[in-house]
Amino acid sequence: MTAEPTQTRIQSIDALRGIVMIIMALDHIREFFHIGAMSFQPENLQLASAELFFTRWITHFCAPAFFLTAGAAAFFKLNRTQDKATLSRFLWTRGLWLILLELTVLRFAIFFSLTSSVVFLTILYALGGSMILLATLIYLPRWVLTTFSLGIIFLHNLIPVLAPDPGSLAWIRHLLFQPGFFTAGPVPIFVAYPVIPWAAVMMAGFCLGDLYLRSTEKRRRILAVLGLACISGFLILRGFNTYGDPSPWTTQFAGKTFLSFLNVTKYPPSLDFLLMTLGPVFLLLFWLDQKKFSGNNPFLVFGQTPLFYFLVHFYFIHLLLIPLSWIRYGSVAFLANPLPSLGGNAAKYPLDFGYPLSVVYIIWIITVASLYPLCRWYSAKKKRSQKGLLKYL
Repeated sequence: MTAEPTQTRIQSIDALRGIVMIIMALDHIREFFHIGAMSFQPENLQLASAELFFTRWITHFCAPAFFLTAGAAAFFKLNRTQDKATLSRFLWTRGLWLILLELTVLRFAIFFSLTSSVVFLTILYALGGSMILLATLIYLPRWVLTTFSLGIIFLHNLIPVLAPDPGSLAWIRHLLFQPGFFTAGPVPIFVAYPVIPWAAVMMAGFCLGDLYLRSTEKRRRILAVLGLACISGFLILRGFNTYGDPSPWTTQFAGKTFLSFLNVTKYPPSLDFLLMTLGPVFLLLFWLDQKKFSGNNPFLVFGQTPLFYFLVHFYFIHLLLIPLSWIRYGSVAFLANPLPSLGGNAAKYPLDFGYPLSVVYIIWIITVASLYPLCRWYSAKKKRSQKGLLKYL
């Protein structure tokens, strides 16, 4: 290990995380409020407008950026402590904590119930599982870990082709590699974010952290090369339309062929998806590098309180549905049922439930602006103390 990265260098990581947290809220607000979300996916080019498609598409960058920066943050912690055992314990406990939050706090925020729907394993599960896996792999030589992470990113699309049907062990496959349903006794579980593909991105971020110990010129040059290489790789692979994504692009009506080209698979993240998203992420890191931000900059405020912001924004937007539904429908009883966009029964909701895309954007701006002072307060409180739950949020 060499000298610790300067605060300015680490700020670029925090700022990136803050940017993607702000963008991320747009997708969740779309799921709660957009009328189209109640009946079809925005990737459905037969039904979605270009505006709706790109509203969803821009949020694809959030998860890869967050897993990458989470890995870099683990590297920075190791660089400070010089103790892999301490970092491993932290990653284990943090990972288990995130999985617990997925099953309780996040689940209640989305459904206002812990029992009324299928158990979904989403991003907090994948983050937690990735941290647990990284906790066991940080003892490997850096070049081995780098090779392992890149191997998974480039080859995991072969798993459905090469691996036989696991039969009764399908639940392991879902938890680790492929989305899908399984049951644990009477409890139905749906895995949306299997661990392994996302863990590879976190491992890559951990290995990337070493870049922030190098000179500014070398770091910026490597970030630019990585960004351009990923984008070029995406264009080439997607152009050949053979390997890289399970859903080939096709010629579409009404000029939507370009949308089909960009319509790559997120669940699990295909090679094309990761190249498409990580390329611009590396270029954004290049742009943010060495920029100075005030402590109250929204990018830093949200980037330094990501888990707190993530959980609170779900409660905020779900609670906001209550007065808006009362004003529009004169009733909120139907909100006791899961939203149709989140697996609920559309017959239990008004036929015209939901709002146009313009309203979604207005609610997004209101949400981010409303949560800024709360996250600013929490960030200051967290900096003063790391006791109790503060050290976990």
